Amino acid sequence: MSAVVAFDLGKVLVDFDYSIAARKIGARSSKPPENLATFLSHSQFLIQFETGTIDRHQFFKAICAATGYSGTLDEFSAAFADIFFPMEPMIALHAEVRRHGLKTYVFSNTNDLAISHVRHNFPFFVHFDGYILSYEVHSMKPHAGIYESLEKMAGKRGADIVYIDDRVENVEAGAARGWRAILHETPEKTRAALVSYFPFLSR
Repeated sequence: MSAVVAFDLGKVLVDFDYSIAARKIGARSSKPPENLATFLSHSQFLIQFETGTIDRHQFFKAICAATGYSGTLDEFSAAFADIFFPMEPMIALHAEVRRHGLKTYVFSNTNDLAISHVRHNFPFFVHFDGYILSYEVHSMKPHAGIYESLEKMAGKRGADIVYIDDRVENVEAGAARGWRAILHETPEKTRAALVSYFPFLSR
């Protein structure tokens, strides 16, 4: 079977809520920004962390300087990463895709604290053929580099890649490469789109 299926991670296989981290980190901070959750999820520090230009120690140091956080790196890591919830219908859909013999990949803008947490707490995460993670390939969606990394790892191009993501700009970048890109809105819509490409999933 020639096609492969690439799954985004956040908001596709696991949901997340940065306000959980903000409450824990803010409680130990002397000068948190007014909206710490937004700061944590959209800061330039996070972009640098998720493109692998700084490591977890440098990210921690930058956040401490910006917020006055007084905890240890281990305490910060636990607070920052423990924000995820399983999206069970999508995890089940991935398992169904695997049962039918299709190769699957995680294709995610992420960081090593998040991945360490997901790897240790979500058993489904080990059941992929490969992982294209922004901090490892030094490129974030929707930039071309990370898409090229998936094509290289999977040995596939164009319509041989079916790609599921919740962000329009990321889906559009995949579609521009000829990928069969699916905008994830609900598990039902995503499953229907997959069945349209792979009718055997309906059996």
